[in-house]
Amino acid sequence: MSRATAEQVNSVINNSTGTEQYHKNPFFPVFWYTDGIRQLAEVAGAYWLIDAIFSHNRQETFQCWDLVVKGSKAHLTMKEDTDKPFKVSQRIPCTDFPEGNWGFYLVNGVLMVKTEY
Repeated sequence: MSRATAEQVNSVINNSTGTEQYHKNPFFPVFWYTDGIRQLAEVAGAYWLIDAIFSHNRQETFQCWDLVVKGSKAHLTMKEDTDKPFKVSQRIPCTDFPEGNWGFYLVNGVLMVKTEY
């Protein structure tokens, strides 16, 4: 699969305004993700991102996740809200996810792109 562009990822995010189906991750059965996250993972080859977020197994009801990508490196963080301190910080040494700042919410166990909230 060729590397996704920032425009392709933005297109998925901007066209995701709700979900028709919730998807379960077989490795983390207590969590679900939306159609927008599924499409993002397919376009960008980033099912690893779903696994990375779910692997932290946090219990907060509302979580703000951010993925900042520069070159081939990324930094994944989580806060309970935008004005709160980081609860999770994970360096990702190698990725082909497009450069940029990408945000997601995990609300009541459902991972979504921000436009789906």
